[in-house]
Amino acid sequence: MGKAAKGGKKLPAAPLSEKKKAKKNPLFEKAPRNFRLGGDIQPKRDLTRFVKWPKYVRLQRMKRVMLMRLKVPPAINQFSMAIDKNQASNVLRLCKKYMPETREAKKARLVEMAQQKKDGQEVKSKKP
Repeated sequence: MGKAAKGGKKLPAAPLSEKKKAKKNPLFEKAPRNFRLGGDIQPKRDLTRFVKWPKYVRLQRMKRVMLMRLKVPPAINQFSMAIDKNQASNVLRLCKKYMPETREAKKARLVEMAQQKKDGQEVKSKKP
């Protein structure tokens, strides 16, 4: 998979006579371990994969896998990114036009309508 070494010569293998092996004591021969029932204790293994993870960790992992495997339509994918400042100001300006009136504004409007009704003028409202 990786790149091959560029033209490097391999060194000859060291002769076998140079290696020194420690002499084994025949009184203490090591038998192979038996991990079957009633045998030796199993070696410790890394069990982090089998841990019961907290729900928020499982959810965020499942979400990452799902987003990688599914092709999300653009109409839905637009909500997975944050909005930039310029666009946010435009949206907030638009929302401000349709914001419901405050209690003070409603009271002032009703007082004005009552005053017009009292004076005998035609009551004007914003409704078409």
